[in-house]
Formats: sequence, structure tokens, C-alpha cells
Amino acid sequence: MSLMRTIRGLRRTPWAPLSALWVVAMGVLAWQVPQGTDVLPAFAVTPALSLATGARRRAVLASGTLALAALGTDLADDSVDVSGLSAGAACTVLAVIAAGMWTAGRRSRLSAELARTREIAVAAQHVLLRPLPRRVGGVEVSGEYLSASHGARVGGDFYEVLATPFGVRALIGDARGHGLPAIGLVAALLGSFREAAHHEQDLAGVVHRLDGAMHRHLSERPAGEDVAAEEFATVQLVQLTDDGGLLAVNCGHPPPYLLGTRAGPLALGEPLPPLGLFDPLRTDVTVCRDRLAPGEGLLLYTDGVPDARDGTGRFFPLPDTLAALAAARVHDSDVAALLRAEIVLHTGDHRADDIALLVLSPTPASASRHAVIPSGPGRPRSRR
Repeated sequence: MSLMRTIRGLRRTPWAPLSALWVVAMGVLAWQVPQGTDVLPAFAVTPALSLATGARRRAVLASGTLALAALGTDLADDSVDVSGLSAGAACTVLAVIAAGMWTAGRRSRLSAELARTREIAVAAQHVLLRPLPRRVGGVEVSGEYLSASHGARVGGDFYEVLATPFGVRALIGDARGHGLPAIGLVAALLGSFREAAHHEQDLAGVVHRLDGAMHRHLSERPAGEDVAAEEFATVQLVQLTDDGGLLAVNCGHPPPYLLGTRAGPLALGEPLPPLGLFDPLRTDVTVCRDRLAPGEGLLLYTDGVPDARDGTGRFFPLPDTLAALAAARVHDSDVAALLRAEIVLHTGDHRADDIALLVLSPTPASASRHAVIPSGPGRPRSRR
């Protein structure tokens, strides 16, 4: 049993078979090749090999000890011409062991620090762009996000869905730039929306609050910070009511896409300029109105979706992809995930811009009106 555990352990540690194979190969050369002692310094590579495979200090020491044992065997063999070169090889192995153990220790400390930093970064990004619930009020929600910055979960695109006294309100937007540099503006806009959505009765009031938050953020940046000539953000605001009503304000953003019987871009009038490029106090903020038929859903997305290109420069075919999903009778709740997969396949997972997808699927009014929500531990009550 102990032998089997040892074999399984060797399979999980790539340095072990590699180091053993190197020692055996050098030992054979030292025995068979004329002037075999010339090969002995190559034993110093053994601990270096284990270090290169990411082994820890204990593994580096073990592989170095293996090399020293092989050297000792050669030194004890009278058939091998023992010279100062053999002693020098042993000293070289010891030096590489010492250097390897120091390097492995430093790498372990840096890896632990990197793991803690990533954990903190993931927690911070989840606070900024919170995971979406599967249902908000009477609306099923699904969303996907792809950051242009490798390893980041948040960039210049953002979204949020909230149940408010005025209905379910959703925001999707794209701050100027992408990746980590745009996160400050994203945080300001999301924080403002999460507050304004519950207190502003009209969507125009929410736009005013968003624009004010953006200008405050830009004015409060530290002196000397690299600021572009124009700072702006495109946003799409949507409000869904229990009776199927749809209210929307578009500030320079791609229009929503209807899912269902009327599949296609939803024309909601002429969009306003992006936030930061107009004064909402001097410009009429038009709230467009429409109505969703039973079974219809809404896809909100950022311009990183239609602008995504493959290796030949071909743009992502969003309308054709959505038509194929509709023909396959894909449920609205699966559209965002399937679109993400198609975008990754199309671009080879290499993007120049962030991508955000948000799907809203209103459920029948009776389902939301009679939904059961907890009123206390073990005491559910109805929404009637």
C-alpha cells in the first residue's frame, strides 16, 4: 500500500520522475563514456530541474540529495577516474541546492502574496459588479461579463438590475476606455444608480443623478492624474412594470434587442448623447415607452459585442446568432451564456473591449403577484 501511495505521489509531482531520469542518464554517461568524470558536473542540473517544474524547497532538497547520492556512488567506484572534477561537481550540486531552496522559498512567499491579492481583488470586484440574482421582482435575469483586461472580472462596462417601488429597473453602460482604468467611473455610476433608482420616480431624474455623479467623480480626481480630453459613458436605462410596460432612456448606447415573436432591435426613438457630452438640465430627457408582449424578453448589451472581431477582422454576427438561437428555441435565460460562448469562440478569447450582456425576461403577472417570499424563519407569506 505504501508503494502505491508513493507511485501516486510521484505522478502528482512532475519534478520527481524528471529528476530521477536525469540522474540515471548522467550516471550511465559517467560509466560508459570515456573520461566519464567530465559528465559529473551535469548532476548539478538535477535540483534546477525540480525548481523549474515549480517544486517547493523540500522537493529541491530531495532532488539535490538524489544527485549527491549518485555522485557518491561514482566516487566510490574504482572504475571511474576520481579527480578534483568530481569534488567540484559535488560542490556545484550543493551550491545549486542552496540557490534553489532560496528561490523556491521566495517563490512560495510571492505566490501566497499573489493569492491573497487576487482574493482581495475578486472580493472588491464582486462588491462593484455584484452577481445578478436569478429573479428580480417579476423578471428573470441573466447576465454575462467579459473583461478586456486579462485576469480581471470588471472593466469599463457595467450593469445592475433592481426591484424598486416603480418597477424593475435595469442599467447597462460603457464608461470611456476599458479594463481597470475605467473602474473608478464605473463605481461612481453604479453607486449613484443604486441610490437614485429607489427614489427618483421618473427615469429622467435617474439620468440627472447619474450625470451629476459622473461630474463629481471627474472633478474629485487627484491633481496630475492622466485625464483624457473627453470623459463620457453610454448608458441604457430600462424600467419594466407589472403590466408589461416598458420605459427606456438611451444615452448613446446600442438599442435593446427584443427576444421572442418580434425578435430584432427595439426602436425607441433618437438616443441622447452619452453622459458627459450634454447637460441634462438644459436638454429634454425623453423617456420612450413601449410594451412587451407575453413571452417576449429583452437583451441589453454593450458595443463590445457587435464590435468583437475574429482573426480575419470579421465582426461578430449578433443578429444571425440571435436568429439561430431563436430557431433552436433557446430559453431567454440561456441566451446570455450562449452568446458569451459564441463570442469567445469567434474572437479566440482575445478582445480589444469589454463586453457585457444582460437578459430580462418578464414572467406572467400572476407568477409575480402570488410569489412566496419569506417573512421570517419558516414563516412564508404571499405577495397578494
